[in-house]
Amino acid sequence: MTSLTIGTPEQMAELGALIAAQLGAGDVVALNGELGAGKTTLTRGLGEALGIRGRVTSPTFVLARTHPRIDGGAPLVHVDAYRLGDAAELDDLDIDFEGSIVVVEWAAGMLDAVADAWLQVDIRRPVGGEETEEGVEPREVRITGHGDRWGAVHWANGFGDRNRLA
Repeated sequence: MTSLTIGTPEQMAELGALIAAQLGAGDVVALNGELGAGKTTLTRGLGEALGIRGRVTSPTFVLARTHPRIDGGAPLVHVDAYRLGDAAELDDLDIDFEGSIVVVEWAAGMLDAVADAWLQVDIRRPVGGEETEEGVEPREVRITGHGDRWGAVHWANGFGDRNRLA
């Protein structure tokens, strides 16, 4: 597990872009954090780095939205699992996990039945924390790999140095 402090929404999007550089078809990213923590902002940065058509928006009312890529690569499937009761309901969405890059918001407890490995990103918005010059409270981010694909992945020297996943 690696811990990072992300100071601005722009840095959260940059983190998404750094993660995107490591992703390919069959990869799953699990995002957890309270409302407004930055899950969709991270996904937006990830989608921009992947070169998706259009803009990432929260799939709250449609549960899952597929974003094709301009280069024809594996599409980004963005899932909002907030209203799902369990992993079986996620499986019922009939997502092509093997042929897509799947990002699941509100993913806690949802992936064990549908994925062998995933990259988990937990975002915590501190209550009463100090605001940055931009007026935004920094987020504490924990990145944890699960399964053979992600078990050994870690961040080198922290996000502030703009390092890539190592």
